[in-house]
Amino acid sequence: MGDGVKLYGKEYDRRTLARMAGDVAAAGGVRSVVLADGSERGVRTLEFRTAAGLAFDVLVDRAMDIGPARYRGVGFGWESATGYRNPGLHEYADENGLSWLRSFSGLVVTAGLDHTLFTADVDAANYRYPHRSTVWNGLHGRVANIPARLSGYGERWDGDRCVLWAEGEVRQAAIFGEHLRLVRRIEADLDGTEIRLTDTVRNAGFDRTPHMYLYHINIGWPLLDEGARFVAPIRETLWASDSDTEQGASNLVFDGPRPGFVEQVYEHDLLPDEHGRVRAGLVNDRLGLTFEVEYNSAEFPAFFQWMHLREGAYAVGFEPSTNAVAGEPAAREAGTLTFLEPGEERAYHTALRILET
Repeated sequence: MGDGVKLYGKEYDRRTLARMAGDVAAAGGVRSVVLADGSERGVRTLEFRTAAGLAFDVLVDRAMDIGPARYRGVGFGWESATGYRNPGLHEYADENGLSWLRSFSGLVVTAGLDHTLFTADVDAANYRYPHRSTVWNGLHGRVANIPARLSGYGERWDGDRCVLWAEGEVRQAAIFGEHLRLVRRIEADLDGTEIRLTDTVRNAGFDRTPHMYLYHINIGWPLLDEGARFVAPIRETLWASDSDTEQGASNLVFDGPRPGFVEQVYEHDLLPDEHGRVRAGLVNDRLGLTFEVEYNSAEFPAFFQWMHLREGAYAVGFEPSTNAVAGEPAAREAGTLTFLEPGEERAYHTALRILET
């Protein structure tokens, strides 16, 4: 980048852009809206729009996760039939802990903060409450259905570079239980096609507390289509679900929607670059577009690929994770589960980008 922002084939510094338009919104920005109908009613949303054609919505009342995402009108964030359901409708223990699937939609759905992956009943002696010796956790934990406290949003100038941003805090807490706080900051350059997530999870309580974290990053049609390709530096595939053998669908070159398709899941060992960063992408050669996720392998040592090529729910997911696919009970047994001491925190730095190829 030069001395300014590149907009519509020209470069502008802050002063020159101000001469052209009284508001940065002429090129892009962040707008606050409230969804007003159906199961989404009341969900606060921040609409990000960049001059380069990137558009995505941050769902403030859904842990500041990312819902719809498009590039120059082409959707790439998965939009399922559930919509972006108001978290007030969520019942955590409903359907034996699978109720998370009734609000599963969008480009990014966060899992955590103390549990990810499948349901589990685990030891809770660390909270020293005799009436609850164990804690039962539903699929992928609680965080995705907790509203954030919005700290701020807008457009920030750093010299002649303009950054669109939002920040908020999600608090997951219980008496005689965990007190974890997620501070999430989301940024995109005014002239960019990249979304940057910076998450910090802190144990704000006074009890040693388990911590697990995972991003369910979901790509849907039209970027996902027959012939789209998964591209990643796979060193080894550590695990695959039984449905992989039974159905025989390639996880490298995707089929179109299939009737009755059963999800296929893989755990891959991905090779990081010299800086410890890992990149994985989905390429659509017909559209000339690639979606890419980049993350830190020290922060997320595990990675899962989720394939759900079923009619009406057609999606592929990338899942950087703090823990292996076997989940919390196995991590506890192996001694690999992270416990945060009082005041301790973990930070995660991830980029999502759309590229013309």
